[in-house]
Amino acid sequence: MKFAIHITTKNRRADLLFTLAQLKPLLENPNVECVVFDDGSNDGTGEAVQSGFPKIKLLRNKVSRGYIYCRNLMLNETSADVAISLDDDAHFLSENPLEVIENHFEENPKCGLMAFRIYWHKTAPENAISAELSQVVKGYVGCGHAWRMEAWRSIPPYPEWFEFYGEESFASLQLFKKGWEIHYVPQILVLHRVDLKERKASTTDFALRYRRGLRAGWFNLFLFYPIGRAMQLFFYSLGMQLKTKIFKGQFHVILPVFRALWDLLFHSPKIIKYRTAFTANEFTAYAKLKEPKIYWKPEK
Repeated sequence: MKFAIHITTKNRRADLLFTLAQLKPLLENPNVECVVFDDGSNDGTGEAVQSGFPKIKLLRNKVSRGYIYCRNLMLNETSADVAISLDDDAHFLSENPLEVIENHFEENPKCGLMAFRIYWHKTAPENAISAELSQVVKGYVGCGHAWRMEAWRSIPPYPEWFEFYGEESFASLQLFKKGWEIHYVPQILVLHRVDLKERKASTTDFALRYRRGLRAGWFNLFLFYPIGRAMQLFFYSLGMQLKTKIFKGQFHVILPVFRALWDLLFHSPKIIKYRTAFTANEFTAYAKLKEPKIYWKPEK
């Protein structure tokens, strides 16, 4: 198989260069292409990639076009059989990830996408062994996964109007409707070098992520779920914001919730236009799948 490794970045030069250094052994494989998309950085990211990793294909936006735009362009233009997506602050901890990916896709022809085991921490775990087995799941995490390109080409691209968050769920639902499976493959471990406590403590960042995460869930409800079920889950979600957050004194979520509601109203014409609802049987089958494996914790 021919592989492409795709990384989108913006103003995180140090993180990106560390990731690329970890990937260097894989890039010596002639069947591997690495593409870095610099989305309007002004910290010298592009120049650092060109000088330190001249074999890497560098794409650049002078002005930021957004994470989803970059991912769509790389996926739509690649000639690889498999496209591996990593965040600029994520790298493999497992040995021989390409062999594992190739073998799994060859042995599982219905698998359209592989979701990796993700450890969210600044440093690698002392014990990286996992007793988990591969399984079919509902979705995947953007910071570490691999596309069978045949599957990607069978569905619509990521919706750019989502901006950030929810595009993986959108693609997952599209894959299900097309008869593809998403496999969680714990044999491949990725370190996502993020401190979740620091992220949560960032008020500005928290508000934006909360708003976009909430609205993305609502977007996908009304794009794919039977309308009765979508309305039921929407009002349940809204009620839980009141019950578990606002009524308990977490007033900092009020503005993100109202902005998410406005986003839902503003984008309602697009939702109506692109709605591809599940049939009752499709929804029943989808509901039986296991939830995505987002956060892995070391096993004791």
